[in-house]
Amino acid sequence: MVELFYRLDGIELQERFRLPIEGGGCRCPEALDAALDLLHWTAGVSYWKAGCPPSIAFEGRAPDAWQAAWLARLYREGLAEFAWRNGLDQDAWATFPAGGAPSGAVRCRLPRRSLVPMGGGKDSLVALERLRRRGEQPVTVQVGRAALIRQVAEVAGTPHLVIEREVDAGLAALNRQGAWNGHVPITAINASALIVLALARGFDRVVFANEHSADEATLHDERGRPVNHQFSKSLEFETMLGEWVGRCITPDLSVFSILRRDRELAICREFAGLERYHGVFSSCNRNFHLDGARTDRWCGHCPKCHFVFLALAPFMSPEALTGIFGANLLADGGQLPGFRSLLAIDGAKPFECVGEAGEARAALAALSADPRWRDCTVVSALAPSLADLDVPELDRLCRPARAHRIPDELLADD
Repeated sequence: MVELFYRLDGIELQERFRLPIEGGGCRCPEALDAALDLLHWTAGVSYWKAGCPPSIAFEGRAPDAWQAAWLARLYREGLAEFAWRNGLDQDAWATFPAGGAPSGAVRCRLPRRSLVPMGGGKDSLVALERLRRRGEQPVTVQVGRAALIRQVAEVAGTPHLVIEREVDAGLAALNRQGAWNGHVPITAINASALIVLALARGFDRVVFANEHSADEATLHDERGRPVNHQFSKSLEFETMLGEWVGRCITPDLSVFSILRRDRELAICREFAGLERYHGVFSSCNRNFHLDGARTDRWCGHCPKCHFVFLALAPFMSPEALTGIFGANLLADGGQLPGFRSLLAIDGAKPFECVGEAGEARAALAALSADPRWRDCTVVSALAPSLADLDVPELDRLCRPARAHRIPDELLADD
């Protein structure tokens, strides 16, 4: 059990993580302590944002100057959507005090094992199968108790671990009373918990499935600053996290995404061939609320459902995709506004984990030329709007990008 303590305007708050460390043997307690600091300070974003207090203090260990600047950047960029929605200026937020002495990383001699976070969607399954093709035997892990993820792991046939996270109930009470609320960089919190688990159980890699598309900003604010719903899934944050791990925890643990070079379209093309998972996966976030699932695999109306359907369609038949979703979403005229928003005609995408606007446009263009799809209501209605937009070639978007942090031996056969 990991217990994290916070105080906001005199209100005591506590977050708990239950990690499956029974039978594990931490080879490096110094690194584990440093990883717990990262988790404590990163998870604090959920509580800090409820009041956005003008000052921050630490009663236990405090960050050094480099760590304080890192944390300030995480809170500023990771809460950019929260700030935009609430009309707040994150550049005016409190800075982190630098009261700690610099502490260097230590060697841990971790065994050669990969830990793969699983979210129940297509991305983590493509990542898992890529590792398997390269001779890896990964262990999968989920943060939270979502039953759907467990079901997907059973089909995948991997050893599977569960990290349970318990947010203080007082936070929801504060929200009901009018506290500031909104999106937090949840992947940063989960990644910090996974680093703790990797050290405790003996893994030298935490292999994410975050794609190149996550780097695109959702929109730009009135001052031209990027607001990215997926900041903590971006290469920018992955690089930040890698620097923290290597500088402050251990150089023997790698944290990276094996899908970093791929856009959503390339991942969907690959997933279309993984038919064993078509009947169990889901990318609809209504399955993954802290208080339980709110839909049966696919709600069919949210931006995630719309984008996944649109991005898979060029690589699958209407019958196959309808079998997954329970309906042909592109044949439903009532879904037109949702699909239209993915094209970012006004310069903004939905605030969700969806791919690039160019990918949505390329997919729609491909469907408008495909006799299997072109007469679907949504396709025929939206296709004319592409004439006034920049529409990249689908094949070009399926080529790997250059920037990544993937080890060379895992790039073979890509």
